[in-house]
Amino acid sequence: MRTEISARCRSLVSALGIAGLATILAALAGCQKGGVFSVTVPTPTYWPTEGWRTTTPESQGFDSAKLAEGLRAIRQDGTHIHSLLAIRRGSVFLDAYFYPYDGSTYHDLASVTKSLMTTLIGIAADQGKLELDQPMLSFFPDRVIANRDERKERITVADLASMSSGLECSEANGEETSRAMFASADWVQFTLDLPVAWEPGTHFVYCSPGMHLLSAILQQATGMTALEFARANLFEPLGIHESAWPSDPQGHNLGSGDVLLRPLDAAKLGFLWLHQGQWDGRQIVSRDWVTASTERLMTEAAGRPEDYGYGWWISDPEESFPFFQAAGVGGQLIKVLPELDLLFVTTGGGFEIDEIDPYLIAAIGDLENPLPENPAGVAELEAALVEISQPSAASPVASLPDMAQTVSGRTYEFEADQAPVEWVRLEFGDPKEASLEIGVAGEDAARRIAVGLDGIYRMAPDENGLSSGGRGYWADDHTFVAEYNRIANLDHYTLTMTFEGDGVQLEVSERVYGVGFSLDGAAQE
Repeated sequence: MRTEISARCRSLVSALGIAGLATILAALAGCQKGGVFSVTVPTPTYWPTEGWRTTTPESQGFDSAKLAEGLRAIRQDGTHIHSLLAIRRGSVFLDAYFYPYDGSTYHDLASVTKSLMTTLIGIAADQGKLELDQPMLSFFPDRVIANRDERKERITVADLASMSSGLECSEANGEETSRAMFASADWVQFTLDLPVAWEPGTHFVYCSPGMHLLSAILQQATGMTALEFARANLFEPLGIHESAWPSDPQGHNLGSGDVLLRPLDAAKLGFLWLHQGQWDGRQIVSRDWVTASTERLMTEAAGRPEDYGYGWWISDPEESFPFFQAAGVGGQLIKVLPELDLLFVTTGGGFEIDEIDPYLIAAIGDLENPLPENPAGVAELEAALVEISQPSAASPVASLPDMAQTVSGRTYEFEADQAPVEWVRLEFGDPKEASLEIGVAGEDAARRIAVGLDGIYRMAPDENGLSSGGRGYWADDHTFVAEYNRIANLDHYTLTMTFEGDGVQLEVSERVYGVGFSLDGAAQE
């Protein structure tokens, strides 16, 4: 049964009104005892296997008109959010998509994948395919492993799942250990060879390579790739029919990131965990594993505001209302608040949840009782949902500088060792649209991008079949700036090309992962 809130606390919450989500949650936290699951969420009257039911925000204590106002403000602020989904008591009351992402395809969830990966490990343990205290090295008997010592022998599956393996791993400089792993020929071997810096189970270090080992361990234990195992044991029961998951050179799905799901399907993972692993009468993952995963195993995790369980971030109960979440770079998030029977899912192209929190807080009316129905507010929200999904009005196109004609059709090559871009070519024909071709190192075919000169993305499928967009402008008579937004694939590149004589300086910056580089090139006759 749901834990009752005392009369004193009910009065306090009522008095707070819409003063703010943080204040309300802090007040409730002081009235409740226990961990994240100090209450049992009521069993749903239906399960969203074949699709989610929808309802009005008012029925869930939120104000439609305020949500509409917030969505428009988020758009006006230029927040790089792609989608915002809110579900309470099993019903969707907000399902918003921000241009240029329209929700028609799945979306890269970045490190949300880590929470999926540990869920799969929990299912495999439930099935007896592996044991959580089983040594990591026992899954790789045929490999010769460097830096093998007594501490490495003691690393277990559970240590990897709580990111306390003790492996020497650094997330500095854009996760430098991960980047080194990606550059290696064998990602699993690279990670197994890492030295051990701490006693296993004692020290939290954010370590994506360690999570990738879990994918290889799962494959060794089950004979299935992580994606095959997920589809058979998790996705199919939940009604998730579209998914993708990249692999390493040896065919292990990337255990640390980049699974692709639709936001409404990602929400099913949150809903499963909200109901402690149960789905429509079936225990998909054991209640014990859900409970263990949402306990604060690693506190004060690397200076973060949340603690860490097995693949899930856990709130500090002294500072906020209990929640747990799966989180990834760029704004990918599944956030579950059991006390409120509420979950949020966001996707993005480089934003922080703090950027939108004030607008959600302003829309809170009464978290205990439905608000009066508000047809006008609902209509306003529906109009806002359409507005934010559409591009802004096209901008006037300025006259092209003389340099545009000079560089049009010329190929500029870069000869730097290991240059990530080998050549670029721009063409200016249509006054409202340019063409950009990029020769990317290691790719056989050039990337061809239509570039809107009127502020509107020109959309086209990328190499993975997901929409990407290009737009650009002349910053001055010698400098052309192009945006290459891969949207659901997360990457958002800005390419600044400064032309002088037969030369060009190319500066590339990427917003989501924060990487960049600069190259000098020359035109080829």
